[in-house]
Amino acid sequence: MLWNAHQTGFHLAPGQRIGLLGGSFDPPHEGHVRITLEALKRFRLDRVLWLVSPGNPLKAKGPAPLEARIAAARDLMQHPRVHISGFEALAGTRHTARTLELLQKGHPGVRFVWLMGADNLAQLHRWEDWREIMRRVPVGVLARPGSRLAAQGSVAASVFRHARLPGSAAPLLPLSAPPSWCFVNLPMSDLSSTALRARAPR
Repeated sequence: MLWNAHQTGFHLAPGQRIGLLGGSFDPPHEGHVRITLEALKRFRLDRVLWLVSPGNPLKAKGPAPLEARIAAARDLMQHPRVHISGFEALAGTRHTARTLELLQKGHPGVRFVWLMGADNLAQLHRWEDWREIMRRVPVGVLARPGSRLAAQGSVAASVFRHARLPGSAAPLLPLSAPPSWCFVNLPMSDLSSTALRARAPR
């Protein structure tokens, strides 16, 4: 099934450079905002979509209700070039490779870039069909404190070391044929959803 603008809630035009930031956003926090704003600038993206997932297959405990997480994300990330989406729940996907497949089929000609923190690159080899992800779209990796060394020495970084662009070429990433990825060092916040949940009153 192809997903058009009416069904997804967003319209994307061929040639646009669209960043995709997926996650449970449980809860969304300032670190997500900073990654998004830096990605818009560093990779010269037209827009970024936050793909709020129904759940993380790698986590045993389920997240807060999807509607609550989407509402919290919209309250936090109010930017004209950022859209908050529950696309994965709508499309019935739980794995990034399938999500990308549907988005590419529904929006031909759009230059998608998958965005992730360096901590996710370190464990990317645990994701289902992770090699397919790397071969489908360019990947922009934004460093977070304490995760740089683990990410750059990861299985995914080793397997696709030939496809890495230097940080100075970050603006060219959306135009690069996959597999291609770029690691950008940033003075990022060390906030994480896990830490915020731990601090929350019970």
